[in-house]
Amino acid sequence: MLFWLLLPLAAQSLAGPLLAKEKDRRVLAERYLRNFYGLPAGLRAQRSKADDFKSKLSEMQKFFKLEVTGNLDDNTVDLMTQARCGVPDIGEYNHFPQDLKWKNNMVTFRILNYTPDLRKSDVDRAIRNALNAWSAVTPLTFKKQYYGNADIMISFGRKEHGDHNPFDGPNGLLAHAYPPGNGLGGDTHFDEDEHWSKDSSAYNLFIVAAHELGHALGMSHSTDPGALMYPIYMYAKGYPLAEDDVKGIQALYGPNPDHKKIKPKPDAPEKCDPELSFDAITELRGETIIFKDKFYWHIHPQMLEPQEILIKSTWPFIPSKIDAAYENPEKDRVIIFSGIRMWALKGYDLVAGYPKYIHKLGLPKRVRNVDAAVYIKDTGKTLFFHEEEYWSYDEASGTMDSGYPRSIETDFPGMDDEFDAAVYQHGFLYFFHGNKQYEYHYRSRKVLRILRTNFILGC
Repeated sequence: MLFWLLLPLAAQSLAGPLLAKEKDRRVLAERYLRNFYGLPAGLRAQRSKADDFKSKLSEMQKFFKLEVTGNLDDNTVDLMTQARCGVPDIGEYNHFPQDLKWKNNMVTFRILNYTPDLRKSDVDRAIRNALNAWSAVTPLTFKKQYYGNADIMISFGRKEHGDHNPFDGPNGLLAHAYPPGNGLGGDTHFDEDEHWSKDSSAYNLFIVAAHELGHALGMSHSTDPGALMYPIYMYAKGYPLAEDDVKGIQALYGPNPDHKKIKPKPDAPEKCDPELSFDAITELRGETIIFKDKFYWHIHPQMLEPQEILIKSTWPFIPSKIDAAYENPEKDRVIIFSGIRMWALKGYDLVAGYPKYIHKLGLPKRVRNVDAAVYIKDTGKTLFFHEEEYWSYDEASGTMDSGYPRSIETDFPGMDDEFDAAVYQHGFLYFFHGNKQYEYHYRSRKVLRILRTNFILGC
């Protein structure tokens, strides 16, 4: 049986009384490892039990690309509290070990009942679109039935709902599905105690259905944070499948014989790729945010490993491609740039009145994007970089300084004359271009070190 376990979305960590004691952390971890990594239950020799725990914890850390220590560190506990699917994390994108799949390429489905949260037509559309995502890249076709038994029976229910696998109320078990087979095989159930939506305002039925129906077709979980079949629930607009999902489903059923050209979501970038480059980097209330493609890495001073997250899952109102970003901590604002527009964030919320055009800052109309931006706390100035030039913006007066633009090559000797991203930390400027990172002493105008771009990610 496959089921989607969702912990409350608002809970980034359970750092309150529940996890205040090491014993509580251990209880949480043991329950998590029993559910998803096969940690044996029951009484065992203490040494063997400790070895099993360490082994399974290391397996979990490896799956989620955390630092593999075998120790219950804060970063691991934090991930254990995130919203996720309840399917055990076996394999990578691949299918179940038994290669469970439907024997025919024409699979039937039937919607037995509907949630009152959405119009009937919205539910029909969400289910059909979820199935279409899989049929677009395989020979599979899906036929809807209105009576009798179908391969995939879809229903909404609460608590005990007829399969002896009860739901547990709001924010618990969100949905579950069964792998291909007879009887319950392929059946997909959604918890009616959750609130379902067709956008990001609640649990998005299309996203959850596409994930669960992937299980109903034989798919297991992916280690790629950008994949639909990744265990953690994330909301994002657009086509749901990543390349990893496509490879997995085609390993079961083969490609679409009509050769439909579907552009999957990009795979999540690998933080230790030696050729990695950044799109933008900024501070955010003492944390560091690094943007790359549709994702960002979140670095917290107390976290051992950066977290990789879809931009849309945190900020659904900003673009998926970021050109530049910077923080003004005095104003508690982060400014995000994409093309000729900019967005202002206060924490994780959009500031009223945005987006605005970047030319409101005083940049000339010929500038169609900002390559990099960085706020210099010591001077109260923000530097905007575009191609081989840069501007200085006075945050206090809200105006551009006179005498700009100036040449990057002239004013920042020893570095490339174009930048992808920049950040100011502890009196040093860090410039990023391609796979290189420059540590630059701002006052002495001197390059101190040249590092790999992903050195900041611990690589």
